[in-house]
Amino acid sequence: MKVVGIAFDNNKQIYYFNPKTFDLRRNVTVIVETERGLQFGKVILPPFEIEEEKLKSVLKDVVRISTKKDYLEYKKNLRDAETALIKCKKLIEKLELNMQVMDANFTFDRSQLLFRFLSDNRVDFRQLAKELATIYKTRIELRQVGVRDKAKEIGGCGLCGRQLCCARFNSDMSSVSINMAKNQNISLNPNKINGVCGRLLCCLKYEDETYKEYRKDMPNIGNIVDTPKGRGKVVNIDILNKKYSVDIKDVGIVEIDGSN
Repeated sequence: MKVVGIAFDNNKQIYYFNPKTFDLRRNVTVIVETERGLQFGKVILPPFEIEEEKLKSVLKDVVRISTKKDYLEYKKNLRDAETALIKCKKLIEKLELNMQVMDANFTFDRSQLLFRFLSDNRVDFRQLAKELATIYKTRIELRQVGVRDKAKEIGGCGLCGRQLCCARFNSDMSSVSINMAKNQNISLNPNKINGVCGRLLCCLKYEDETYKEYRKDMPNIGNIVDTPKGRGKVVNIDILNKKYSVDIKDVGIVEIDGSN
């Protein structure tokens, strides 16, 4: 299947769309159909072939290559969204709601105005939504997001010195568990396994399947195993190299190649 990679509002996250018969080169701006309505986006990956089973959802269409009028309308939406963000913050203060609004975004056709916010608890924002709808005469959506989403928005560098996975390419923001760190034989020191957002590193989930595959037939630390040089206790494992060290009485530490 042929797809084109589109990004929105300078976000590095790429979404796939059906390019139809349009001549879509890199940096060409387009109007696309999304679940929220029409959106203004930019071509990041020109049309290319991809296996259909790799697509996570049904492709929406590129509606048209944008015009100068479309661009001016897009810029107006951005300015109006900034004004809406300021208004929303004032209403939150007035209603004494425990929430921190991150941003505001109009769809291109202004059929929806989306506000994303942070809060440690559930928030009853019905009155806020009602007042915003009265002002802007469009459908209002208030979406609570987590600190991972905030880190994705801001960006930065991780412990590895590279750009944050969530900001660069990782769209899977589902839960990461402490068992993933244990499975990868990583020290459970919070400074080692927590990202800049204060939550467990996204890469723990991203790399977990690889570690599970390499761990097959490998012993755990503390296991008693038989080796060509005798019986001993596993004291260390090197998962990616499929090797482990065994402490054998009267022999010492012996390294075993687990790939054999």
